[in-house]
Amino acid sequence: MTPPTATAPGEAAIVPAMTTGAAAIRGLPIEFTGLSKHFGSVVAVDDLAFTVEPGRVTGFLGPNGSGKTTTLRMLLGLVAPSSGQATIGGRYYRDIPNPTGLVGAVLEATSFHPSRRARTHLRMVARAGGHDEARADVVLDLVGLTADAKRKVGGFSMGMRQRLELATALIGDPDVLILDEPSNGLDPQGIAWLREFMRFLAGEGRTVLVSSHLLSEMAQTIDNAVIISHGQLKAQGSLESITAGISQTSMHARSPEADRLCAVLTAADMRFRRLAPDVVAVDGVTPEQLGPLLASHQIVLYELTNEGADLEAIFLELTSGLGFNEVEKPT
Repeated sequence: MTPPTATAPGEAAIVPAMTTGAAAIRGLPIEFTGLSKHFGSVVAVDDLAFTVEPGRVTGFLGPNGSGKTTTLRMLLGLVAPSSGQATIGGRYYRDIPNPTGLVGAVLEATSFHPSRRARTHLRMVARAGGHDEARADVVLDLVGLTADAKRKVGGFSMGMRQRLELATALIGDPDVLILDEPSNGLDPQGIAWLREFMRFLAGEGRTVLVSSHLLSEMAQTIDNAVIISHGQLKAQGSLESITAGISQTSMHARSPEADRLCAVLTAADMRFRRLAPDVVAVDGVTPEQLGPLLASHQIVLYELTNEGADLEAIFLELTSGLGFNEVEKPT
């Protein structure tokens, strides 16, 4: 794999241009069929069925507690399903010989030994998976940690640990990447680097499945979206197809009286999102509905625009408003 040109940790990396449509499919489809998981009387995942295709970045989206992590853990054989199945290339993860050579995963923060150096950690992971220890230096370069190879992990920032997590998942040069909230701890430049890196991996034909609550970031990253709530599938497909299936629009109001505007919207039982100190998005209303309301309360407006449904508005519509606090708000 030709790596992106990585700069110092925390800085954005430049990814080489890729020819669209030319990359051979080296990944495998991930399939969920009738997948359910009950923890006593609690239904964490309920008859979930969808497919993740190779050569694309698929976003797995849902409010906290919607069943995303449980689903991924069932896929990796860490949790036994109550019914249904989750397979990679038609096989259960447990039946894949030398699985780290096919599947790389980042599900939760690894308890790195604080006194162990980054290169040493990766060499141990390579050895345990039956891979060449030289892969340690390859993946350090891929994630931009070459200069920190000899540093003890205990001195790493959260963002650097996230990069080391990703390097660990890549140690076997896998065809399938499963990432749970991989941008946690990354600064804006690191998030931009991760976005381009995932696009690069998918461009090589790999299968990339990533869960995240950073909806505005996912809108710039993913090809397909899978949205779940209460463990049930709410929507799947390309962003364009999902957007086309939602008739909702979003009115964006810019006002020096944004606080009073929010109070008026609350009293009118209208769903809204605070996008900036002076910008409020009002979902599911038309100009004919919103305009007279604001005029009747003499709200000063600098701008009122009618926007198409964005990923955040779609997410809130499909999940009945759940997860509002998890939505990433632009600054």
